[in-house]
Amino acid sequence: MRLLHTSDWHLGHTLYDTSREAEHAAFLEWLLDTVEAQKVDALLVAGDIFDTANPSAEAQASWYQFVAQARRRCPRLDIVVIGGNHDSAARLDAPDPLFAALEVRVVGGLPRTQGAVELERLLVPVKNAQGKVGAWVAAVPYLRPADLPLVSEEAGDKLIEGVRSVYAEVLEGARARREPGQALVAMGHCYMVGSELSALSERKILGGNQHALPEELFPEDVAYAALGHLHKAQRVGGREGVRYSGSPLPLSLSEASYAHQVLLVELEGERLSSVRPLHVPRRVDIVRVPSRHAATLDDVLTELAALPPLEAETPDWRRPYLEVCVALPRPEPALRRRVEASLEGKAARLVKLTPAYTGTGNTLAEERPGVSLKERTPEDVFRARYARDYTEPPEPVLLEAFHSLLTQVQEDAS
Repeated sequence: MRLLHTSDWHLGHTLYDTSREAEHAAFLEWLLDTVEAQKVDALLVAGDIFDTANPSAEAQASWYQFVAQARRRCPRLDIVVIGGNHDSAARLDAPDPLFAALEVRVVGGLPRTQGAVELERLLVPVKNAQGKVGAWVAAVPYLRPADLPLVSEEAGDKLIEGVRSVYAEVLEGARARREPGQALVAMGHCYMVGSELSALSERKILGGNQHALPEELFPEDVAYAALGHLHKAQRVGGREGVRYSGSPLPLSLSEASYAHQVLLVELEGERLSSVRPLHVPRRVDIVRVPSRHAATLDDVLTELAALPPLEAETPDWRRPYLEVCVALPRPEPALRRRVEASLEGKAARLVKLTPAYTGTGNTLAEERPGVSLKERTPEDVFRARYARDYTEPPEPVLLEAFHSLLTQVQEDAS
């Protein structure tokens, strides 16, 4: 049977206050086309459907519309979704009666009844093209501290051992239900040992970033583990069958080089046959000027002048995102104005202007060690603070303004 693994959609995300709604709509349409073209039997979405716990009405509408279209276009498709750390578990679980009628399983948070895990909500049989159960999915959502059982101090890290206990219980429940020839598949939203995160856009989470989970969380009889949380697609511990699909869109400028994709997973009976990445088309490019490090303002303006012009038929949302990084040996009060002026008529739209200060970075104490504050004149302090950011000395006009201000302060204090 065929599974399609995706995660970290982050519907409702904005990049420096720029909406990604059109990009997400294009991705979801591509995903529906891909599910249909690849004759996928089950779609696994491993958390972070939304970017925030309180998503906008537009983001929620995109989610519900996707589910409705998927059911209409692919009526036999099994859909299994778990909540992530960005999602509200209660919000994802609220429409469960409606989703159940559509035969869509969404597990927003870990369900418990009188303290016991509701295994029936977490264990999902998915069918192959012949309509027979081909695999059992252990759908474990993002685990919060309150979800974890108490473990003894002797067991080790209480958070990690608590997470291990939950997964072990759910996987054991799946083993008890599956029959010979049916694969065991796990889903999780967590951070695993040895994986690589994008620090600019991935939050620190339980069992994650600070409490990295061991790969033994998924024993060898797990044919495939579909993971979410990390935006960079990767294997865990070199295992072909334990994977992060990564996010379908770059969620920060630092993710521009990532290969954004979904994963087509082939199962033969109980075993994993293959995993093939399907690359998500990038609808909006990310441009950095200069391409690496920082450059002087004159050099940056020269590069900006060489950028392609805006074509009349280009929709505004398709315009490339632009980050500009300028080395500043001296203050540039008109920096933004000059950069924006150079971009008039260009296709790229400025979303981030980063000044790179070229000074020493030293604190006042580091600038002249052993000299107390009483021994320093106000101008000494001013020059030391200025040198922290800028390599060139302050202009005479700036020093004159400083002394005028200093005189005013001294007169007011007398």
